[in-house]
Amino acid sequence: MIEIVFSDSACGSFKVAQHYGKGKYQGGCIGVGISHADGSKPTKEEVEAARREAEEKARLAWESAVPLGGNTADIYGFNLMMSVGDISENQPGIKRKQTLEHLYSVFPNDVGRQAAQEVFKRAKEDLKRVQEQAAMGESLRIWYSNQPDEMCGLYWFMEQLNQWKVPSKQIAIVKLPEWEADEKGNIVQKSGWGEVAPEEWHRYLALQKPVLPVFEQSFASHWQKLQKENAPLRATLNGQLISAPETLYDDFILREIAAEGEEFQEVKVIGRVLGKYQLGISDSWVAFRIEEMIREGKLEAVSEVAEDMPVYHRVLKRCTYRL
Repeated sequence: MIEIVFSDSACGSFKVAQHYGKGKYQGGCIGVGISHADGSKPTKEEVEAARREAEEKARLAWESAVPLGGNTADIYGFNLMMSVGDISENQPGIKRKQTLEHLYSVFPNDVGRQAAQEVFKRAKEDLKRVQEQAAMGESLRIWYSNQPDEMCGLYWFMEQLNQWKVPSKQIAIVKLPEWEADEKGNIVQKSGWGEVAPEEWHRYLALQKPVLPVFEQSFASHWQKLQKENAPLRATLNGQLISAPETLYDDFILREIAAEGEEFQEVKVIGRVLGKYQLGISDSWVAFRIEEMIREGKLEAVSEVAEDMPVYHRVLKRCTYRL
């Protein structure tokens, strides 16, 4: 079975899940983070208590996990971020590479460009391998959610399978639930498969659904429609993947800026936009929209960025007129 996901985080977690829980729990390095609202430093006792709690949580997760089994080489992660930028190419080409380089450019010292090139190269190579395996009759399972990149990934990959004339009987899909209840009865919402822990993957196998021929054709046709529209963004609205303008998320960003004082840390605004609204977009996109607001004279940068930090680690200032 070929497993298809659409983020590096999901791919890594899925690979760990194949053997997670097998054998006796061995423990390992565990990092904990503690902060106080008043900014005071945590005591050694607090740090130790947090470490013990994290260790116990990791042990219980291991012991309750059901290893998925399988071969890690059968898991492919296409982190192509198809919700942003030009999608007119039938195969990932120079335009997708340029979009990835743009999104990764928030990282310093050419690290972003190199990372984007690696993601693009791996996707091209993996796509060829998947095509070869599918042609040999291998079954495929696609994992997706309402997160824009994963929803785009589903439609894009279905269009690829349609091009390759892969019969729908070889294809299955698994959609991440929008809401779940945890063991304590709390409602939990995950924005994408990248938030699923290794010990959790086995629970979702029961959600697998076959793909009917009419669905494969419908997915492919809808992606072709989006390609013709070729909008700056694609978003999920009421479960439907639609084309959208680049200003789509600006109101959420402006709302969080308005809650700040005259000067504020850009990274905190970005963090709140991503965490509070669960839009399923990247920090890079929020940073680019804030950069556009700077170019329009709505904001002003009042501090420099350290060479080893992303560009959004700086202090911004609201200009005199209202945003």
